[in-house]
Amino acid sequence: MTGLRRASLVLCVAVSATTLVLSARQAPAPASKQAATYFPARGAWEKRDPAAVGMNKAKLDEAIAFAMKNENMSNKDLAVDIPNTFRNEAPYNNLIGPTQVRAGMSGIVIHKGYLVAEWGDTARADMTFSVTKSFLSTVVGLAYDRKLIKDLNDRVATYMPKDVDLFTSEHNAPITWDHMLRQTSDWYGTLWGKPDWADRPNENGATPADWPNRPKRAPGTFYKYNDVRVNVLSLATLYVMKQPLPVVLKTSIMDPIGASDSWHWEPYENAYVTIDGRRMPSVPGGGHHGGGMFINAHDMARFGYLFLRNGNWNGKQLISEKWIAMARTPGTGTNAGSKTYGFMNWFLNNPGPAGADGQPGRKQYPLAPESALSFNGNGSNLIYMDWENDLVVVVRWIRGGAGEFFAKVIDAKK
Repeated sequence: MTGLRRASLVLCVAVSATTLVLSARQAPAPASKQAATYFPARGAWEKRDPAAVGMNKAKLDEAIAFAMKNENMSNKDLAVDIPNTFRNEAPYNNLIGPTQVRAGMSGIVIHKGYLVAEWGDTARADMTFSVTKSFLSTVVGLAYDRKLIKDLNDRVATYMPKDVDLFTSEHNAPITWDHMLRQTSDWYGTLWGKPDWADRPNENGATPADWPNRPKRAPGTFYKYNDVRVNVLSLATLYVMKQPLPVVLKTSIMDPIGASDSWHWEPYENAYVTIDGRRMPSVPGGGHHGGGMFINAHDMARFGYLFLRNGNWNGKQLISEKWIAMARTPGTGTNAGSKTYGFMNWFLNNPGPAGADGQPGRKQYPLAPESALSFNGNGSNLIYMDWENDLVVVVRWIRGGAGEFFAKVIDAKK
């Protein structure tokens, strides 16, 4: 019996009548008393009028108009825009991965599984910057689910080949998989020509000469968003998986959720290693220096919808609920960022630490449920997931106002 038919039989006990939307290759499901969860077939996402799924079209149009007024108007040539964005990191802000000229504002709203709104060029595979980190942590989750990583509190060093020195120093040796996933590792070193201390050097000193003398902290105690360390996690995972991470992602996640063939995860020009006699790319977890995930808005929405359905796609558990539950818990670092960050790049919506005045901390999206979260990337590129409101929202190239935009989408529910 297929997973789809099993799901249909279980759902026969519920209250309202409907029919499960099936692909042409599947047999019709028996009539059920409650609507079965809809999953879009490859290449098609069923559209519904907002009113048909309980949304106010006028308010939804208002939300989209608000987003479009807040479009990022920076240079669309990312080969120019990226080095300018990170100009404070010069001379380490040079590109070593591919870029492309991007499109303008676009987005998609999914409610109750159905496409109720889209705008802009949603079919174009653009750079998605740090949303790539969410794809990376998902691949780490696959390694965990397959027991290739036995415990996230294990030291990463114990999983590395003997000739790999990523974690051999006294400072780096205690780093665990959990530290890497939560960006609290404080890993010290250089990877692919990029030193960790040159990434967002806001606390390292006034000049590049001061940066290598950054304060060192015990792994697990301090949250610091750092792409070099993210890329160390990617390389460590490659050594565990022993096959290119984009291949793992494609076969285990993207193909099963019906993603297009247009997405591609690009490495740096110098980021290659040899494993078991095979030369493999080590892909980055963002577009900070070029490369990373290039993907369209529809495929981003599918990825978000997978997690909205708790890792299950049409009856098949692609990533475990246990992994997702861990990803949604905040870190234990002592600084504020750790309290609203799960695994990379799960930005949580629970309140941050209380202020000095004793007032409660602010949520990332003040008018959204605390259980909501988003995968965030520069640009901004965002995948918003809201279990309480049964929403997935993708918005691309919005500058500021994302919280207000999501609030307006939520308000569009009748």
